Amino acid sequence: MQEITIIFDLDGTIVDTAPDLHGALNHSLRRAGRDIIDLEHVRHMVGRGARVLLERGLEATGGLPESERFEELVEDFFTYYQEHLSDQSRPFEGVVEALETFRDAGAVMGVCTNKPMRFAKDLLIDLNLAQYFKATTGGDSFKVRKPDAGHIIGTLEAMGHNGGRAYMIGDSISDIDAAHNAGIPCIAVSYGYTETPVHKLGPDYIIDHFNELVPLIRQIG
Repeated sequence: MQEITIIFDLDGTIVDTAPDLHGALNHSLRRAGRDIIDLEHVRHMVGRGARVLLERGLEATGGLPESERFEELVEDFFTYYQEHLSDQSRPFEGVVEALETFRDAGAVMGVCTNKPMRFAKDLLIDLNLAQYFKATTGGDSFKVRKPDAGHIIGTLEAMGHNGGRAYMIGDSISDIDAAHNAGIPCIAVSYGYTETPVHKLGPDYIIDHFNELVPLIRQIG
């Protein structure tokens, strides 16, 4: 696997971050005088970054407030989430074992997430996952973000990719479209954060558990 480059999405793909995002969202909704949202509902709101998550939460509980108030709630969300980033977030089953296998086999790995970089970096450190990745890019690392191809291309460049085989591993339409826009195949996980089942979103391959990833990449080369 020495010629293989693998990019991973973060939320809903390698880490189950929904519980802590759920806590931060409901904190901000309470501050806005809104009803709270259940965890399973939040799982389907994640994937396009924290601002969009908050927008979706507010829209689901009465609509967006005026711009100035919304920005206050965004900062409130960010502050709370930074303090509770890894309270309950954990790698999905099989993730650490797969990352160790890829690393030992010489694959180059990176993370491409729409999560703000400060959260992505700290979360990976907190969960002892940063050691596996040559580069991590967030939703604020470039002028564009997923599903724009530029986010994938920028991540590949940060990883020192030299044109060999590359794969994107994700859970949402943003990941799938970003990969295809950048000209690389996408392997989707079926357990992630998406309202639409991934088999309807056009990934190249689908896995139901992370322990299927290593055999699949060995098979397809």
